[in-house]
Amino acid sequence: MQVPSASVLANGHSRPASPSFAEMKRSQVCCSGELSFLMEAHDGLSAAIAERAGFKGLWASGLSIASSLGYREANEASWSQLVDVVGRIVNSSGLPVLVDGDGGFGNFNNARLLARSLRQCGAAGITLEDSCFPKKNSLLGGRHPLAAIDEFSGRLRAVKDTVADDLILVARIESFIAGHEIEEALSRAHAYAGSDAILIHSRRTAADEIFAFARAWQNRLPVVIVPTKYYRTPASAHRRARISTVIWANHSLRAAIAGMRQVCSRIIAEESTASIEPTIATLNEIFELFRYDELTHAETRYLPERRRSECHEQSSNDFEGLLS
Repeated sequence: MQVPSASVLANGHSRPASPSFAEMKRSQVCCSGELSFLMEAHDGLSAAIAERAGFKGLWASGLSIASSLGYREANEASWSQLVDVVGRIVNSSGLPVLVDGDGGFGNFNNARLLARSLRQCGAAGITLEDSCFPKKNSLLGGRHPLAAIDEFSGRLRAVKDTVADDLILVARIESFIAGHEIEEALSRAHAYAGSDAILIHSRRTAADEIFAFARAWQNRLPVVIVPTKYYRTPASAHRRARISTVIWANHSLRAAIAGMRQVCSRIIAEESTASIEPTIATLNEIFELFRYDELTHAETRYLPERRRSECHEQSSNDFEGLLS
């Protein structure tokens, strides 16, 4: 497997030469006896915040990325736009990123092209779901037709043949979303056993069908879950069920929407920012989050002193021009 060489990320963090992101994610999802958690990220900022909070891995959410681009989660954003955002998430955080690849944006050929591009931009893994194109968000009502098992199995094999162990591959089963019983979910899980892990999804507010699946599946492959609807289920219950990984799938986006809505409403009503300034992040927090100090140190190391003075003088003039 090709292991990425050491490099410096956009925020000044160093990316380790070894192990690779895929190996790190494989350790979290597939090889650890401990329950792991992935936090949703939809851009470089949300990725940096999640890393600073202490998360060890990220979920590049299809819903959140589409929403942040101004699209609905219905494959309105292209796979190349998804890859572009994932690259920003990887470079901003330095964490392994598992990507929500929907159904692969088409057939086996689209899926393997997506996987190849995600490998090139530094993603650690991809999740593909057995839904039909175009994607429909799993938590919306209405019909959720599933792909034929043999056709979707071909998509998974195409991805594995293309990226081998350079990306971990998680097969996402939408049987419960489509209204089927556990037998259908288990049948699909067995058919997708060439993947590295199984993601089983549910829109119930209790985790009963998830835990029933986990008991019947007997951990043949690690089980990944997304408890967006059954959020009251404690982590201890997931541990007892031998769940491998919990994905907090859209919470940074939803927190951002609530916060921005509140701030915009207050500013337009009060025609002032005086009352909201104490409640929002300071500019210094932004500078610290993205390590502006590292850029200053780098300038000292790499720019001649004369050139540094010219740059600072030009920056000062540009700033004064904006204020005039």
